[in-house]
Amino acid sequence: MATRRRLSSVPKAAPKQDIVDYAREVIRAEAEAVAQLPARLNGGFARAVEMVLACPGRVVVTGMGKPGFIAQKISATFASTGTPSLYLHPAEALHGDLGRLVPGDLVLALSNSGETDELLRLLPAVRRLGAPIVALTSGARNSLADRADVVLEIGPVPEACPLGLAPTASTVALLAMGDALAMAVQHRRGFSPEQFASLHPGGALGRQLLRVRDVMRTGPRNPTVRSDASLRETAAVMTRTEGRPGAASVVDGQGKLIGIFTDGDLRRLVQSGEVDFTRPVSAVMGKSPRVVGPDDLAIAAAAMLRDIQVDQLPVVDADGRPVGLLDIQDLLAARLLG
Repeated sequence: MATRRRLSSVPKAAPKQDIVDYAREVIRAEAEAVAQLPARLNGGFARAVEMVLACPGRVVVTGMGKPGFIAQKISATFASTGTPSLYLHPAEALHGDLGRLVPGDLVLALSNSGETDELLRLLPAVRRLGAPIVALTSGARNSLADRADVVLEIGPVPEACPLGLAPTASTVALLAMGDALAMAVQHRRGFSPEQFASLHPGGALGRQLLRVRDVMRTGPRNPTVRSDASLRETAAVMTRTEGRPGAASVVDGQGKLIGIFTDGDLRRLVQSGEVDFTRPVSAVMGKSPRVVGPDDLAIAAAAMLRDIQVDQLPVVDADGRPVGLLDIQDLLAARLLG
């Protein structure tokens, strides 16, 4: 059980080292607030996880003041890891925003003291809507805890404040407990990297999980010619393909990839004086090209392009048929290459 303490105040003219030492004490106090949380987890936490998993609606997270900011972050974490969620400001809810809460939702209410007036005034209306309530608070016996279906306790956390008043260590503990709940739910859902990427398409984390299929060129944007096509026909296909990728996959009679012909190949033929546009492309194509699969990580494919210093890679399926073309310009646009 944490003991209550208050960090001593520091005189305004304190030496710089004293200030640094004091800041270290603040951080230690907040670290201690988190360190004692594992011992507080019990069957109530497991029940809260099951309630969230069984919720047919959204996890509506609410809190006032500093816990309200923590509530917004916890809600965002739920939403980004596969659990629909929104933040509800308790004071605004009392003046019309309660309409954001619908049958099937679950309410996660944050209050260190458990006595936040705006939050307590909201709970009867939540009950009338039939929403279960999970309380995230300091103890099992306060006004919020008494009205909740499940209580997640952070304990009587001493604040890392000279006055012992400003929410500091308690908000860190609220955040850690809320994150633990969201991550436990994510773990139980079996939320996959692919699902994570689908919810983070614009961020660095999402880009790391993009698959080749998400950025490759397909259909009419994937130029493909048969091995008996002439060099003239091949150049025409590459020219009229949307986006002009500067390469064409060459396939055999069964549609399987056997080579690739690129703008670079054409330039080399011109420089050597060996251009004969009537020749079959199979005679001048690059044979046994490096390939990737549609389910490969795009970032790994980008690394391959960089390592072998080419601008395009054919994308083949399990049968060796070209189903797409990976072009360096698309990887640059997706910020997978710098």
